[in-house]
Amino acid sequence: MTSALHRRAASAMVDHGPRLVADIGGTNARFGWVAAPGEPVSQVRSLSVAGFAGPASAARAYLSELAQRLGPEFSPPRRAAFAVATAVAGDWMAFTNSCWAFSRDEVQADLGLDRLLMLNDFEALAWSLPGLATHQLRAHAVAPPLAGATLAVVGPGTGLGVGAVMPTRQGWVALPGEGGHATLAPVDDLESALLACVRRQYPHVSAERLLSGIGLPLLHQALGQVLGEVSAVRTTAQIVADGADGASGAGGAGGADPTAAGDALCSRTLDLFCALLGGFAGNVALTLGARGGVYIGGGIVPRFADRFFASAFRERFEAKGRFRDYLAAIPTALITDTSAALSGAARAIEQQITSELG
Repeated sequence: MTSALHRRAASAMVDHGPRLVADIGGTNARFGWVAAPGEPVSQVRSLSVAGFAGPASAARAYLSELAQRLGPEFSPPRRAAFAVATAVAGDWMAFTNSCWAFSRDEVQADLGLDRLLMLNDFEALAWSLPGLATHQLRAHAVAPPLAGATLAVVGPGTGLGVGAVMPTRQGWVALPGEGGHATLAPVDDLESALLACVRRQYPHVSAERLLSGIGLPLLHQALGQVLGEVSAVRTTAQIVADGADGASGAGGAGGADPTAAGDALCSRTLDLFCALLGGFAGNVALTLGARGGVYIGGGIVPRFADRFFASAFRERFEAKGRFRDYLAAIPTALITDTSAALSGAARAIEQQITSELG
């Protein structure tokens, strides 16, 4: 009886008002609005991380603009969930790929929130996986997923994120981690030479070191050195733009047109990126037993989706020797909905409330 009374009292105290959700990476902070529990994320706005001192000032700017837009329909949120591109442990948060560092408690107080849930960004994206619809995805390899099995997501963005959700009797449970910092493994002589080249600069070559927005320029330069091709330093955006339509596997050495040679190297860089990502995603699937599916998230791959789908990604995903058949039965898909992590953050808030109610 006491327990039932406690649950009823707790339920009466649950905030049924709007929720603020955010997906904060190294480059952009994307905010969204959930008007009421169970409602979809709306009013999505992306702000530049470089334009604000921290998440509190960015959130205030978003809420101020939203209040003007909604007028009397606006009420300040009492609950929020922020997905952040760093490990979440304790009160202090320091981003891996940006200058933002802050106290969770101070941000909560600054924004006048009763609850502020901090999630790793790929923990939030993982929370979204069970609810993703076909219009939010582009299937890569369609196979009947194992019902009630773990789902995993791997995402090259500014960095490289990894997350998963597994089913339990109490519902889905997210598995946060920092899998992007696991050591990257080569499978042939070219990749061994490439990683040896990168190790001259970085003793530990993680997957994120090459398979990310910060990693693509390094992958491009190292590949050029291994192949004996001289190429100007290029940004990730330039590599994607110059390589996405290039001839797959072209070397470019000795060409009369240095621009064409550079484009060929960018093209080969994207090929290698997709192959390495496939091998890494296969490792994640094996490690987590993600037989329900492996999803590719993040902002990099959608920029060259057609090239990605024609790449060696899936072949390398399955190329695990005796476990090829195991991996061949696991579907893979590209997440095309850029707001998926916001939906995952909203789902995490409701899960938090469920846990509070016991």
